[in-house]
Amino acid sequence: QVQLIESGGGLVQTGGSLRLSCAASGRTFGGFTMAWFRQAPGKEREFVATIFWTTSSRNYADSVRGRFTISRDSAKNTVDLQMNNLKPEDTAVYYCAADGRFSTWSARMRTHEYAYWGQGTQVTVSS
Repeated sequence: QVQLIESGGGLVQTGGSLRLSCAASGRTFGGFTMAWFRQAPGKEREFVATIFWTTSSRNYADSVRGRFTISRDSAKNTVDLQMNNLKPEDTAVYYCAADGRFSTWSARMRTHEYAYWGQGTQVTVSS
């Protein structure tokens, strides 16, 4: 059973940085697509970034490209999201997601393309 546990959220001022981490367990993740999504109050869950475990191919939402970096550590089985130059509109609950149904890379950005989800971690950016 795949388990995803997020950590690293918190309160930060505009322009600050945070690093989120997703600890993945339950199997090996070669061939898996991993992703970060976020959901602000009253809004739908939206795509942030995705990475293919095997090749580290990546893709980002336009709103975070150039500020956020997704990476994975095979030794630790973690997927990190480095967030720089944070803005108040980045405030949301951030979720780690994973899926192994597709064995090749494609920039999957929709929630239904991910079978496994973590519980989320709150990120609040104050102005």
